[in-house]
Amino acid sequence: MSDTPEPTRDFIRDIVASDLEAGHTEQVVTRFPPEPNGYLHIGHAKSICLNFGIATEFKGRCHLRFDDTNPVKEEQEFIDSIQHDVHWLGFDWGEHLNYASDYFEQLYEWAEHLIRTGKAYIDDTAPDAMRAQRGTLTEPGQNSPDRYRSIEENLDLFRRMRAGEFPNGARVLRAKIDMTSGNMNLRDPVLYRILHATHPRTGDKWCIYPTYDFAHGQSDAIEHVTHSICTLEFEDHRPLYDWLIENLPVPSRPRQYEFARLNISYTVLSKRILTRLVSEKHVSGWDDPRMPTLAGIRRRGVPAAAIREFVRRIGVARAYSTVDVAQLDAAIREVLNPSAPRRMAVLRPLKLIIENYPAGQTETLQAINHPDDPSAGTRPITFGREIYIEQDDFMEDPPKKFFRLAPGREVRLRYGFFVTCNEIVRGPSGEIVALRCTYDPATKGGNAPDGRKVQATLHWVAAADAVAAEVRLYEQLFNRPDPGADGDVMADLNPSSMEVLRNCLLEPALASAPEGEAVQFERLGYFCRDRDCTPTRPVFIRTVGLRDTAKAQIEGNAQLRANADVLKRSARKAETRPG
Repeated sequence: MSDTPEPTRDFIRDIVASDLEAGHTEQVVTRFPPEPNGYLHIGHAKSICLNFGIATEFKGRCHLRFDDTNPVKEEQEFIDSIQHDVHWLGFDWGEHLNYASDYFEQLYEWAEHLIRTGKAYIDDTAPDAMRAQRGTLTEPGQNSPDRYRSIEENLDLFRRMRAGEFPNGARVLRAKIDMTSGNMNLRDPVLYRILHATHPRTGDKWCIYPTYDFAHGQSDAIEHVTHSICTLEFEDHRPLYDWLIENLPVPSRPRQYEFARLNISYTVLSKRILTRLVSEKHVSGWDDPRMPTLAGIRRRGVPAAAIREFVRRIGVARAYSTVDVAQLDAAIREVLNPSAPRRMAVLRPLKLIIENYPAGQTETLQAINHPDDPSAGTRPITFGREIYIEQDDFMEDPPKKFFRLAPGREVRLRYGFFVTCNEIVRGPSGEIVALRCTYDPATKGGNAPDGRKVQATLHWVAAADAVAAEVRLYEQLFNRPDPGADGDVMADLNPSSMEVLRNCLLEPALASAPEGEAVQFERLGYFCRDRDCTPTRPVFIRTVGLRDTAKAQIEGNAQLRANADVLKRSARKAETRPG
């Protein structure tokens, strides 16, 4: 990835530039306004990069504001995680950290203003009856009988609601707009409801809370936001946003603009469903590496720069579309490739006994840390009589296009020697447990003096100092590109989304790898050390494969299973051989 990518242009940036040029805006002010009722996901990253990016590009400012108007679902844990995620992505709000709850008193006063001007009323209608009165997309709504209450009665009831005289759901404050409007959001929407719940910041001071629609635009106005940027599902809310701004004595007039939210194949970005995944324990938590949350993505070893690059590539548009998850994987690989150090690890070990190498003897070879960065230097690795390779790098009866190790075949060991397989060692049940080989001492460094060529180079680790480890291979959490398209999204969960390998062997340099920092396991992919490590046993998780992981991981695992089946068949053949 270039250090200085081409400047991003999109229709929202064009609007901002036009407003500045025309003098409609002196300083650009944007905001990222999450509700603290869950962890941020990669869809939020698109909004974060857009809002903070525009503020930076046009020399303005971006606020982080928590729309904390529903204490039933909000927690301090979510507030803390959101701030951490925004900082991790590389953005800073400076002194502009705000909360809708900072403005509760002002919002209440503006609600009374609407009552006094005859534009809001208290409604006692039960929720089910109120929904029925709103009508449908093809039928107009019906006025509530309470719509005709006097201003005095509405003010009295609203103040008594604030004083806590009524139970949850007994009454609401509604805007008085138009029950026949073609836009359902203008059919006397609810502005305040009664919630006897403790708020994370205001405690028990309030028992009535503004709805998102009422708090959002007015908070924008209080903060002098110039461009209120949100996703397309709020497009139908914009007339209500504008109606409230026009009918209240707010200090500024922000404008709302909508863009298409992010959709990624094999991925769910509904906070409601992500909450279900956590609460129903389909995953280990919000930061499970299979989750599309920024916490999960970070734990998987994905650098923030890769997320920013992915967002830059997909751009900003008004039309809905689904991005292939392969584009995300490609951005991750492109960022990791020039920086991730190379190491060797064997995930499914198969022992090689090099019979012409002296027993009890070892020697040190030099392995390069990065093939494209000489300044990264080299590291020592041990070579000896017994080493381990991957099981799927050997086949007893290989097909024509299998170029790795097989009986009588010679291959190259990475940084090492040419070796030839001479004999298969079987266990009590006929399974392959080791290979007896010979090596050519003249090929040290991986080249033959006589110029002969081999068709495969294998990675390996030495038995003498290999580090035992657990490795977790993650695939997509859902097994279809459009989860839930047939109704039940949970029915599309991928039962093979995590494979745990407990008998892996790593080269010693990986024992001290920093937690969360990606390294490339040569020929296998990018991995990082996980927090679940113990003092004696490291745990690594796969960040991304070396190829298109959405398909190649699935195909690769299928190939591994096929190779395992071949090994089993060969074992069965051995059992039936005479003598």
